[in-house]
Amino acid sequence: MGADAEMRRLSHDFLTRSVPFRYSYNFTWLGRPIIQYPTDIVAMQEIIWSVQPDFILETGIGHGGSLVLYASMLELMGGNGIVVGVDIEIRPHNRKAIEAHPLAKRIRMIEGSSTDGTIAAGVAEMARNRRRALVTLDSNHTHEHVLHELRLYSPLVRSGSYLVVFDTSVDDMPAGFFPDRPWGAGNNPKTAVRQFLVENDRFEIDREIEQKLLITVAPEGYLRCIKDPQ
Repeated sequence: MGADAEMRRLSHDFLTRSVPFRYSYNFTWLGRPIIQYPTDIVAMQEIIWSVQPDFILETGIGHGGSLVLYASMLELMGGNGIVVGVDIEIRPHNRKAIEAHPLAKRIRMIEGSSTDGTIAAGVAEMARNRRRALVTLDSNHTHEHVLHELRLYSPLVRSGSYLVVFDTSVDDMPAGFFPDRPWGAGNNPKTAVRQFLVENDRFEIDREIEQKLLITVAPEGYLRCIKDPQ
């Protein structure tokens, strides 16, 4: 399917047409709004089950749906795995709902900038005695911010696991598509990923994932780790 130009065009057209309708806001995971496309939800389920991490980091919490998704996978796998969410602002009603969720025992939340060195050091300490970490980035979508996150958190990921960067699709949207945001074509997660991959040879794009999904907000964003950090 990934080699079919018409399928790629239709997928791009659907994504472009659906974004203004806030399509991703239609879905929940175990009661919490997840703000993701269903195809990417399924992809994350497949990755987590395959990798079997015991530590998952997510930058950008929103309403907590992704935290709950990852926590539910960890619960199914057993063990003592946790998911850590970092957000510059955790709104009180979201924090209250997440802390009241049946899977809250698996969730840790940190309020502050994901690019703050002190917070990054704290996350690294939380992951230090864990067997395998998986990282997802979904906070501020500017090139500078995402590149900083990639540099800070990629050392947590070892060979066989993943670093997933969401909303790389911003680069594929028409110019001026996000008039109220500081990101857009040429300044977004995909441009950050491309620069990061020039700097870092430990990761490669898992193109099979985006080629089978077709509809994804993370084209070129599913990064498979192929070398352990030195």
